[in-house]
Amino acid sequence: MKNAAMKNVAMTSATMTSDLSDFPSGASIIQFGTGRFLLAHVDALVSASLEAGTSDQRILVVQTSPREEGKRKARALARQCRYPVRVRGRRDGVTIDREETIASIAGCLIADEQWRTLERHVVERARIVVSNTADNGYEIGDDSSLAAVPASFPGKLTRLLRARFTAGKDGLTILPCELIDRNADQLRSLVVAMARRDGGETAETADFVAWLEQRCVWASTLVDRIVSAPLDPLGAVAEPYALWAIEQRPGMAVPCVHPDVQVVDDLTPMATCKLHILNLAHTFLVHLWQQQGHPVALVREAMETPSLRDPLTAVLETEVLPTLAAELPQTQLETYLAATLERFANPYLDHRIADIAQNHDAKLIRRLRPVVEKARLLDRATPALQAALDGSSSSN
Repeated sequence: MKNAAMKNVAMTSATMTSDLSDFPSGASIIQFGTGRFLLAHVDALVSASLEAGTSDQRILVVQTSPREEGKRKARALARQCRYPVRVRGRRDGVTIDREETIASIAGCLIADEQWRTLERHVVERARIVVSNTADNGYEIGDDSSLAAVPASFPGKLTRLLRARFTAGKDGLTILPCELIDRNADQLRSLVVAMARRDGGETAETADFVAWLEQRCVWASTLVDRIVSAPLDPLGAVAEPYALWAIEQRPGMAVPCVHPDVQVVDDLTPMATCKLHILNLAHTFLVHLWQQQGHPVALVREAMETPSLRDPLTAVLETEVLPTLAAELPQTQLETYLAATLERFANPYLDHRIADIAQNHDAKLIRRLRPVVEKARLLDRATPALQAALDGSSSSN
């Protein structure tokens, strides 16, 4: 049964006749996801690189969810491709309020309706796969990559990569942008497991798995930008700060060249800063906000309120940075902290503290506890962080 299904996949790849003339040959980046974060972050960075003449790759966006709202957005994106991003805030002490036109999109396909065209495009023109499929994007359930259109993102990716393998093509660079630790490693494990399960114990399956592991490049990434609101019908409002850090891997294809796209040997330092400075600061702010009876609603308002701003700044400067400095350069930590506080004070950003407060206890454990434990090993006191951990249950 599984072997027959594998043959059907191969036949489908070989006999597709969908016309690709609507998509420029430069549409070599396949993007899974139409959310405003990708539109205002990855797509904006690629667009800026194209405008600067530092790259020539464009993006084919793929809408993957069954939601009709998402499909309407995908159809709008397919019709016009270009859309605005309003960049508002401060960066490096400069106030920015400008509108950018994003021109990196070559087309948009709805996976459920245009699978054959998508599969042929991946086989014939793809070089890079980018994804941001939300918190549950890696959930598989009982999905199969042998389905006509697999339901899950890992299922879709497995089927598309199998079609490319069957056609005798080289592997792709996979750059997942989901906010998951070691996102490429986790995605690769899921795809390899599906390939083995759905293909059975055959020589073809063994060859496909070897191709996935040896010919495809799986590079973990870290993304960071606050995209605060959508624009109608397409586009978004975003802060000036942006980061797309990509962990270097041999043979990796890079989607664009931009100062905010950093290819690094190790993501760990950046991930540590994001989790234990920016994310920790958000969670400690929630702790103060709860203690003081919810005096303001927005993060930027908190940064104008001394009873919230001052203890937040103090804990970062006297407890967090000295602890992290045992592993990371002090200058890197201070630069990141300054950028974080500047982002928090963005006068254009309506970031609700109540939204950050969701799942507060779990965030305390993930964001604050490792710093407290590391400080204990260094024989450093962290009374404010410890008080936030101790008072978490009683303050909610």
